[in-house]
Amino acid sequence: MTYLPQSPVKAKFQAITGKVGKVLLDYFKRADKFLWAVMLAISAYSLILLKTVPSPSESRSYFMVQLVAILAGYVAAIVITAFDYRTIARFSKWIALFAILLIVYTLIFGHAVTGTDGVNAKAWIKLPGGLTFQPSELVKILFMITYGKHLSIVKENGNIKRFLHVCLLGIHALVPILLVHFQGDDGAAIIFFFMFLFMSFAAGVQLRYFAAIFAIILIAIPIAWQYIFEDYQRNRILYMFNPEADPQGMGLQQIQGKISIGSGQFFGQGLFQGSRVQRGVVPIQESDFIFSVAGEQLGFIGCALIIVLLILLLMRTLHTARVACDNLGAYMCFGFFGMIASQMIFNLGMCLSLLPVMGVTLPFFSAGGSSAACLYLGFGLVQNIYMHRSEKDQIKIENVHRLQRRA
Repeated sequence: MTYLPQSPVKAKFQAITGKVGKVLLDYFKRADKFLWAVMLAISAYSLILLKTVPSPSESRSYFMVQLVAILAGYVAAIVITAFDYRTIARFSKWIALFAILLIVYTLIFGHAVTGTDGVNAKAWIKLPGGLTFQPSELVKILFMITYGKHLSIVKENGNIKRFLHVCLLGIHALVPILLVHFQGDDGAAIIFFFMFLFMSFAAGVQLRYFAAIFAIILIAIPIAWQYIFEDYQRNRILYMFNPEADPQGMGLQQIQGKISIGSGQFFGQGLFQGSRVQRGVVPIQESDFIFSVAGEQLGFIGCALIIVLLILLLMRTLHTARVACDNLGAYMCFGFFGMIASQMIFNLGMCLSLLPVMGVTLPFFSAGGSSAACLYLGFGLVQNIYMHRSEKDQIKIENVHRLQRRA
């Protein structure tokens, strides 16, 4: 029996696929498999919920947009682990500059979304094909890197308790907060603020500074109410306590959202069986009020599953922060934790009429391509930190040598 020689093209293809397979195998050996399992479960559940929500366009359904965003997000999450997060953070100044320019560009050339209640948020960039991108979602992930790097430098230099350096940290956080506020996206501004709080607390910023921040906020509330808040923002806060006072206006979304959640009772009406979901009774049910979709169709069980999955994600992120090889990795994990935890709390509070409607989405579940893709990029950074955890002892040895040289 004679064998034909293998063609050079086929041999080269097999060599490339073999290398790719080896790289992927090595990746999953070092990756946090439990975190991957949680993320895959979240992805599948979010796609199931969005598949049941009627879309205004058959050619661009919520399900398909989310699926593409999730796939792109997973690819980005894997790619970013090819670069050591510490190497990425070395470019934090350039990353910060890019983030600022991105938001400023949006302020000048962005696409504004207006609402009948007075909303006017200029927070999106138009892309080819009729798509839009919300830069603030990407800037949240970039803030994890830049503020984490800033904190780690201050901490390692022993300046975390010095007033001047704490003020500089506050200014660092205030830049994105103010920029997205000027965009009209105060929901994003609140999330940046809580990321700042969680990361600063993790770094050991003294409690008196947090007390001072909250004292300033309390003093500023009457001024903000009178001179800064728009009419629709005041109304949202007022009608939060009594949405029935304006059931066809400001109170409509929260009233109908609670009805949908309650109508599912314990087990729900079944997927694709929720009449209110199919009729679109709850405004923006695919995004801000996706929790009501789960409540009507899958009942208490479906709502509880969302909360359990997100809590597992948060717990695993804290675990990664604990095993991180350095302060930078730990602070970045706390930034991701703060972002997911605050968005989860504010979104559920909106849906249950415990907090005013503020345009905060439920992380990983709400429809939104830019939000989903960027969240998965954040997940990739957490995986990156986990995969370098074994270098903790080497970092300690290097720090000891550095201190000895200084002495």
